Amino acid sequence: MKAAIITASGKSPVYGNFDEPTPTPEAELITVSASAISQFSRSRSSGAHYSSEGAFPSVAGADGVGRTKDGRRVYFVLPEAPFGALAEKSLVRAGRCIEIPDSLDDITAAALANPGMSAWAAMVERAALQPGETVLINGATGSAGRLAVQLAKHLGAGKVIATGRNEAELQELPGLGADAVIPFSLGALHPFGTKEYEQRLRESFKEGVNIVVDYLWGESAKTIIVAIAKSVEDATPIRFVHVGGASREDEILLPGVAIRSSAIQLMGSGIKSVPFAKLFGAIDSIFQAAGPAKLQIATQTMSLAQIEEAWEAPGKPRIVVTL
Repeated sequence: MKAAIITASGKSPVYGNFDEPTPTPEAELITVSASAISQFSRSRSSGAHYSSEGAFPSVAGADGVGRTKDGRRVYFVLPEAPFGALAEKSLVRAGRCIEIPDSLDDITAAALANPGMSAWAAMVERAALQPGETVLINGATGSAGRLAVQLAKHLGAGKVIATGRNEAELQELPGLGADAVIPFSLGALHPFGTKEYEQRLRESFKEGVNIVVDYLWGESAKTIIVAIAKSVEDATPIRFVHVGGASREDEILLPGVAIRSSAIQLMGSGIKSVPFAKLFGAIDSIFQAAGPAKLQIATQTMSLAQIEEAWEAPGKPRIVVTL
């Protein structure tokens, strides 16, 4: 069968032929129709993610949409190694498949599942968002962040603050539910950027903040934590949920005083920090909410034969490989 094949750890996939999987008593054969390229899919497929099984050569792709032998249209995740989602067929345990509502097409379902799951798990399972609370989305201009803005409003947030580097794209977010936007420019080329960002955050925090959903980490996350410590009222709990590291800054030097002088609660959200059943259930919740919340996600389709180009494409619009 045709597939996107990763030959060794850290390699990008190439288009080629791979042995077709055989169904087992534990796993069924899925005829794949679509699979989105996400950072999770990239890192897990290449062996970099902590959930990777490290079997090579293997087929890339951590999740997708397809049909079972009996014709059910399903979203599936974590296929059985070495078979991934980016192939004509995949091998998946029945407990890792969710039927897709008729109102969602294959491409939209494939694109929504991963970022929608991460946002839902962060706000519902980890932060326990309550109606009327203020939510800050750090890194709101990416596909996942834009979806998180929409979902926060759908879940009842009273105020949504969106932050990001791209000021022009931030200005699109009020149309998706953001009540305030805060652009920032950090790094060596912007020596005053951190102070300016901190000041803008502190001004915004005067009215309070309850939850931070962080897709970036790095200097921007550190600045938010420091701003919370300096401006949020005495012993007011803030739930800071770290979801992704799009900044590629894996480590930060966090001042101890920022933790001692605030009631901030630092937590992560993802595989192992949220039970798999809850993560999987979040995907079904996203599918059910897609219509009522009018969730929007920009997509671009590419063929499996274009996998090398698709693999290196930017995260927005969301690339969906079709078969």
